[in-house]
Amino acid sequence: MQDFLKNRRRFITALAGAGAALGIGRVHAQEEGQDDLYFPGDEPAHRVIYQLNHADVDYQTHVLNSMNAMIGKYGGNVKIAVACFAGGVHLLAKEPKREVDPEIYARVEGFAKNYDVEWIACGNTMNTVGYAEEDMREFARIEQVGAAALMEYQEDGYAYIAW
Repeated sequence: MQDFLKNRRRFITALAGAGAALGIGRVHAQEEGQDDLYFPGDEPAHRVIYQLNHADVDYQTHVLNSMNAMIGKYGGNVKIAVACFAGGVHLLAKEPKREVDPEIYARVEGFAKNYDVEWIACGNTMNTVGYAEEDMREFARIEQVGAAALMEYQEDGYAYIAW
């Protein structure tokens, strides 16, 4: 019986290690000391929508750093969306009409491609600035009213974060 338990422990440890190495699951310790096992394809336990509506580099950096911290804390167990309007919509344009920091521009794409972050462009802001749908980056989703997208995401249980 003792050998069985020892082998069982080794098997479970090896299985967990293999899963972590393959990115199959992520375990993070919560403050209560409990482990929360999450597998890709599961509905994330955490959902957040950010408002990004300024062109200021420091502001944009703070928003992106917060998103990075969320991913660092929750891994794949968080779903992030970002509603961009006003000065923030330029981050989603193929050829921005306002100066955009190259590092921030690259980070936005990295979040979309590597972490499945949803980027929402406000159609009303696009019309005001003179962007057409084809002017936007391939990962940007257009919602006619960016503020309405914020509201709808909140109605779907997303936490709303704004600076």
